[in-house]
Amino acid sequence: MEIKIQERDKVSVAVISGEIDGKTAPQAQAELLPVITSAGRIILDMSGVSFLSSAGLRMLLLLYRQATAKDGKVVLVGLSEEIKDTMSMTGFLKFFVVTDALDEGIRALD
Repeated sequence: MEIKIQERDKVSVAVISGEIDGKTAPQAQAELLPVITSAGRIILDMSGVSFLSSAGLRMLLLLYRQATAKDGKVVLVGLSEEIKDTMSMTGFLKFFVVTDALDEGIRALD
């Protein structure tokens, strides 16, 4: 798994690629929590994520809780149909703003 954090239109965008599982979720959490803590909002471009385990879901929920504690938001961009279905069935999808494109995600934060 690889995470690249960029700024776009004054918004933090984390571009994530690879698998988020029990092994990589702690790394993702360690890299993404400081961004949430400082900004309160973040876009996770997950178009390169091929697999999301229950550990990945827990990490996303933690990010959501940290963001909402600061009156912020977490926007998920580019979810695969498989990941979107899993998140929908487990009830996780309702916590996030989900868009297909990065520009839509940026607008969703305004």
